[in-house]
Amino acid sequence: MISRFIVFLIVITLATFQPVFAAKGKKVAQRAAAQKTPAPPEEQSPPINILSIIPAQGEPGVTVTLSGTGFTDKTTAFLGGVGMPTKVIGPKILTFDIPDLPPGLYALFLRREDGATSKPYNFILQAQKPVAMSLSPDTIYNCASGKEREVVVSGRNFQEGAQILLDGAAIKSRTLSRESISFNAPSQLFSGLHQVQVKNPTDEVSGAVALFINSKPEILSVSQGGEFVNYYELIIEGKNFQQGSTLVVDGANLNSGTAPATEREKIVYIDCTRLIYQRHPYDSTPKSFSLQVINPNSEESPVVTVNAP
Repeated sequence: MISRFIVFLIVITLATFQPVFAAKGKKVAQRAAAQKTPAPPEEQSPPINILSIIPAQGEPGVTVTLSGTGFTDKTTAFLGGVGMPTKVIGPKILTFDIPDLPPGLYALFLRREDGATSKPYNFILQAQKPVAMSLSPDTIYNCASGKEREVVVSGRNFQEGAQILLDGAAIKSRTLSRESISFNAPSQLFSGLHQVQVKNPTDEVSGAVALFINSKPEILSVSQGGEFVNYYELIIEGKNFQQGSTLVVDGANLNSGTAPATEREKIVYIDCTRLIYQRHPYDSTPKSFSLQVINPNSEESPVVTVNAP
């Protein structure tokens, strides 16, 4: 009786646990089947290609536009071994700026962040051309001296060792920066316009800007000076007076250092900014008269009116 009861318990126990074993076996089979399911293929990045380069040559600072395929925001352009950031401005267009590199022939190619690179193309890097934009001052008075004759050329791309070309001839100059260079206007320059250019050591020459040399006389002020027994001095101050200048007094000419036989009056040249008119008045009553200076090259000052004895 006892043995039958034990057998009955064993049968019940086996019947109870059989579904569990079956369920566990099914899960193992499902897991094995899942492991055998192939993963979907990864999406491949398109190749990177350059279809056009505009321009195909240029100098530092120029923007180059590339059209092609496979560009990303992290694509880098290379000229030789020098990398440059790019800017994507369309689905198939990107740009980059040429850095400050020596002139020569370079291999231009692109490299994407995943390591993909384009085919290299030849790119000619030209020497950077200097650009002269303005002069300060742009007018020099003929009788100016020292610092008054210093001229500063403003522009860009001036290299160390650049020279000033004045009317095509090199003169002494001093490079101040990439944007400025200075020189002293020679004292022997004739009146009128002169061409100023900047030439880099690479022989690249800028366009010309104009320097005006002003030799026209100008009367700025007239004042009474010393008084003597039968004459007094009128001090004439101005610009661009020359040795041999003529003073015209109410239509009568007085040359520097000479006096008309009938008048005894004369004009004395002091320097390019001052003349002294030795005037012999008929009486001490003030009167109005005109003055004008004419240089040996026939350039004339404007006429001024003076009220003096």
